Amino acid sequence: MSDPVLYVIATPIGNLGDLSERAIRVLSQVDLIAAEDTRHSGRLMAHFNIKVPMISVHDHNESQRIELILKHLAKGHSIALVSDAGTPLISDPGYILVRSVREAGYRVSPVPGCCAFIAALSASGLPSDRFMFYGFLPAKRVSRVRTLNQWVDETSTLIFYESTIVYSTV
Repeated sequence: MSDPVLYVIATPIGNLGDLSERAIRVLSQVDLIAAEDTRHSGRLMAHFNIKVPMISVHDHNESQRIELILKHLAKGHSIALVSDAGTPLISDPGYILVRSVREAGYRVSPVPGCCAFIAALSASGLPSDRFMFYGFLPAKRVSRVRTLNQWVDETSTLIFYESTIVYSTV
């Protein structure tokens, strides 16, 4: 890899076998991995024996990491952006970073793979010729109902993410 590139790499949702050969090759060859959670991604890298330095880039520090990443790119380094599972930017951090890298004139290259809503849609039996992806609904009931009411007349398949909280009595 000679020209500096920010690779946006999809990672497995649950099965490590879903990581593509290309993703493994790129992750092994970049100079730096920007991970949503370095502990989580560290286990993935260890599984594939990838020994590339990592930094965290998540919702709470993404804006602060832009300058550091742009400095790496200016030095000719290539960087991989990964989220905990699935495709970065799809209801995960990365939008601000990718926009800033593009605005600075650097190439951004996707390495496709897992995307939870596409995987779910493909196995759902719901119409997939027209669909709309919203992401996470608001957490508060009033806002959630207001948002859902905006879509009541939509005839396309609607896809929303939902966080599940599991409570234990133990």
